[in-house]
Amino acid sequence: MVVEDEFIIALDLSETVRDLGYTLEGPYADTENAFVAIDRVMPDCAILDIRTADGEVYPLADTLTEAGVPIIFHSGHVQPEHIATRYPHAVACTKPCPPDRLVKVLEEAMHRKVQH
Repeated sequence: MVVEDEFIIALDLSETVRDLGYTLEGPYADTENAFVAIDRVMPDCAILDIRTADGEVYPLADTLTEAGVPIIFHSGHVQPEHIATRYPHAVACTKPCPPDRLVKVLEEAMHRKVQH
């Protein structure tokens, strides 16, 4: 799942996910539509911007965390110490994140999901 309100970044993230062979849910510009999507099917992993078109992504992140979904925060507003405290199993990538780092983080998250 990709939740990102900046169109070009959402498109780039989506292409990266698809290029790795994963099925993509989204991208969603807001948490409201992302919540509708997870009511239908829970994703295997989520790449989340912190600030979306309808506010902060934390309520969605809380729901995904409770469901055991690995989260990658991808944001220019990420505070690693806050993320590490609130979401100890999540990864924080500051925008702009080099594509190879994002690929590595995504593959590691998917590998952890498969092991559980």
